[in-house]
Amino acid sequence: MIDKQKNKKIPSHIGIIMDGNGRWAKKRGLNRIFGHEEGVKRVREIVEASVEADIKTLTLYSFSTENWSRPEKEVKFLLSLFKKVFQSEIEDLKKKGVKVRVLGRRDERVAPILNEIELLERETEKGSRLNLNIALNYGGRAEIVDAVRKIISKDIRNPENITEDLIYSNLYLPFMPDPDLLIRTGGEKRISNFLLWEIAYTELWFTDTLWPDFKKDEYFRAIEDYSRRKRKFGKVEEDA
Repeated sequence: MIDKQKNKKIPSHIGIIMDGNGRWAKKRGLNRIFGHEEGVKRVREIVEASVEADIKTLTLYSFSTENWSRPEKEVKFLLSLFKKVFQSEIEDLKKKGVKVRVLGRRDERVAPILNEIELLERETEKGSRLNLNIALNYGGRAEIVDAVRKIISKDIRNPENITEDLIYSNLYLPFMPDPDLLIRTGGEKRISNFLLWEIAYTELWFTDTLWPDFKKDEYFRAIEDYSRRKRKFGKVEEDA
């Protein structure tokens, strides 16, 4: 458990690359879909832990723009799983005070679950304890491309008018606070096209634990590790 009195340096925004569902299932001789189902349980646990720790924003990388290249059967299962979970979790999320927003391209590929996405966002919009962002059909490069397209559509052509704030204001979630901490499970040590604009100065934390085994205690250890770090944001720390 996080001691909020003793440890006041708690990240406001945490991003998580939830990696390892398929490998978790394979290690047990199971189909990959069982790993995804188990992974949903960890999402519930980490959301609850985030509320407990007073985290303000949690962004979960659930399905990337590259994941469409996975086997068709797996993709169809994931879409059906999203649909089921989005429908079933609404009341519990409302009770916990969780506001859900889905970020990513809402193109024809997500049309089968678009109604569920919009319902989930609408029903939880008054949540004030935790902002839960679900990155679905999301890619960091795609987000930047889409921001540039929005800017061009507004007929902003003068180079002097192109600023960081302008780009920021045209991202999927304009002016969302940058993540303080990015966690990746599953042993890989890369960003995988996640929040490329937003993580310029984010602290990184990697673990070999596969996502279905990533429990609340390890989540809190990552937060405690973050609390011991000094963030400089490119500045030189002067000698005391």
